[in-house]
Amino acid sequence: MERDEQRKVTEAIILASPEPIALARLARLVHCKQAVVRSLVGELNGAYVEQGRSFEICEVAGGYQMRTLPEFATVLQSIQVTRPLRLSPAALETLAIVAYRQPVTRAEVEHVRGVDAGAVMRSLLERNLVRIAGHRDVPGRPMLYATTRRFLEVLGLASLDDLPSLRDLAELAPEATVAGAATEGEAADPATAAVAGEEPYTDAGAPADADGRADTAALMALADAKPVGELH
Repeated sequence: MERDEQRKVTEAIILASPEPIALARLARLVHCKQAVVRSLVGELNGAYVEQGRSFEICEVAGGYQMRTLPEFATVLQSIQVTRPLRLSPAALETLAIVAYRQPVTRAEVEHVRGVDAGAVMRSLLERNLVRIAGHRDVPGRPMLYATTRRFLEVLGLASLDDLPSLRDLAELAPEATVAGAATEGEAADPATAAVAGEEPYTDAGAPADADGRADTAALMALADAKPVGELH
């Protein structure tokens, strides 16, 4: 298969795939090495920029996916037939704790948040942002929770390694955002948390310790700093 044909096939597969397609699988379908696929994706994105196209190929959730550029989010939301998914402050706090401390038990999440997390955890499980990742080998064998591929897809992350470190927090978030997330008992702005999830809960307790507040602020910062485009 010639280079131009490989590029077209790669583009077609990514465009038609309903979810991010893994590099290894894409390489098998195009009949080339993974390094070649990465190069082909780079060429396609370069062509899109030169042509002023409204979309790009993103590396998310361990694979490649076609997405429209973030600046078109407002106009695209006006044609969506389904209501945009949102995270409540309570859900964002819980998800941040799971993301940064996984695998984690429900009791550990509740220790950080200082409130019951049962309803919020069930909601995150239903939305496929959190999954059951086994059991802790202690008396009672409590269930362990971790994030899903959907979590990576929603936040536009290639892997968990791309989560902002707490050291990067100052660069990712305005001081006001960090201060708001760090104020005990104060709910985060639902608009800031508009990544995926639900309508606000009445229970919006803040994390119970400094590490938990930092986890939440970092995830909020990521949502603010890296807007994710719509699926093409």
